[in-house]
Amino acid sequence: MRSFEKIILLSLCVSLSGPAFALDGSESPAGVSPQMPTFKNSLHALNEAILGLRTGDAASSVEALKYAAAGGQSLAQRKLARMYAAGEGVPHDDAKAYEYFLQIVTNYDEDNISRREIGIISSAYVAVGIYALNGLPQIKMKADVFRAYELFQFAASTFGDPNAQYNLARIYLDGVGIKRDPRQAAGWLVLAAEKNHMESQALLGNLLFTGQGVQRQRSKGLMYLTLAVESAGDDPKHAWVVDLHDKALKVANDGDRQGAATLLTDYVARR
Repeated sequence: MRSFEKIILLSLCVSLSGPAFALDGSESPAGVSPQMPTFKNSLHALNEAILGLRTGDAASSVEALKYAAAGGQSLAQRKLARMYAAGEGVPHDDAKAYEYFLQIVTNYDEDNISRREIGIISSAYVAVGIYALNGLPQIKMKADVFRAYELFQFAASTFGDPNAQYNLARIYLDGVGIKRDPRQAAGWLVLAAEKNHMESQALLGNLLFTGQGVQRQRSKGLMYLTLAVESAGDDPKHAWVVDLHDKALKVANDGDRQGAATLLTDYVARR
């Protein structure tokens, strides 16, 4: 684990230890012990939490998840992080979400990792990277593009995570904090697009179709845009994907469309 992550985790734990976070449970009357679930170990707690979540008992699962997370169960840490980030079963709290994601990143040991944990760890790197990119006013954490770049770079290179590859490409395209490099961006987008990452397909397709900093390949760009728009569906948050596709389609000529159709057939045949 890297020293800068240990320092950040330590400072975060200090900042989260104050009275502002005393609402996790109500104070018990004097002389009365609160009823707390009993777990044999962190793995037992994790299994109990999963069982509770499957039966729709999210409330009782939270304490089990916290117990398992404190015992180092990365799956419990990720579940809690996502719950706090989305406000599902618990109050929305990005500081706590960040804390649990950061625990996964900090505890990562490349010499002691199981295959089932790879996805958990890589997604945690991406989540911490996004918090670093945007900052977290709740704990007075300022945006740090370079730290986000490091986290995305690690997850993109080490785990081949398509979300990390996409976010890394966005940093190269934005050129804020890192030198703008559309070719580097396109390279990462290709890797993610080949994993059927919709956003990467849309962004790559637009780059290729318009030739923004890369060699223009209108048919190939339209192919990727077509793949992306088919995955986007009617979800409003993917409206930008539909817009990029529609704009390209309006100016595409017959040769572009025919070429895209041929490439699309070949692409599907390779799957």
